Amino acid sequence: MTLNINPNKQAFLKGDIALVGAGPGDPDLLTLQAYRFINQADVAVYDRLVSDEIMALLPDGCEKIYVGKKQAVHKVPQERINEILVEQAQAGKRVVRLKGGDPFVFGRGGEEALHALAQGVACHIVPGMTAASSCAAYAGIPLTHRQVSRACTLITGHVQNDGSLDLPWTALQDKQQTIVFYMGVKTLKTIVEQLYLAGRDRHTPVALIQRGTTPQQKVVKGQLQDIVYLVEEHQIKPPTLIMIGDVVTTFDDHNIENLGYVTPASN
Repeated sequence: MTLNINPNKQAFLKGDIALVGAGPGDPDLLTLQAYRFINQADVAVYDRLVSDEIMALLPDGCEKIYVGKKQAVHKVPQERINEILVEQAQAGKRVVRLKGGDPFVFGRGGEEALHALAQGVACHIVPGMTAASSCAAYAGIPLTHRQVSRACTLITGHVQNDGSLDLPWTALQDKQQTIVFYMGVKTLKTIVEQLYLAGRDRHTPVALIQRGTTPQQKVVKGQLQDIVYLVEEHQIKPPTLIMIGDVVTTFDDHNIENLGYVTPASN
């Protein structure tokens, strides 16, 4: 069975699955391709981070199946999600799997696609705006900036089943590298400690972007040495993106409005 990744428009047939990236929350960031698939869905299997505005785009009569997860709290196990997708497709429905961000960036889209293909079900991959690029932009922070950051690394801060956070810490010591942690609020103390050991300076700028791109967006900035305390002080909760590096302060001397609107400095 096929994995449809050709950029040309593919027909969304009954019995197909489409893994659709719903972006980070703002419906304006939904791609036209995602909108096309959403409009044809017979059933939508959706995550916790898919916004109400995007859910409202589903056609009348579309069945909605919630399989949302919080960190370490899985309403529906991943194995069961895989089965639901295939069961719905084999029942002759157009199945849209709505996932926050991009299906292939910490979204387990690869696991779901492999399971579908193993069961003989065609699977479309519809990319979405991932949190790293969209939330950073809405907070007025570039992921890379010439002579400031020459690389950007996206990392999950989610612990393993044994409670460990086994990451390539020594590869994160370069000052000219932006680090973006997904799902890292609960492990931030460990992240900071390990970055110290890897050689990162205590004064390295850090930004916390909570519920990025939504009307509830909150941005808190600090440094490695105080960011753990700022989480508690400002009551930062998931979903929150953690950005680490000198790019965080790029526009600090200018008038920056949230939600992606950058105003020029007054004369």
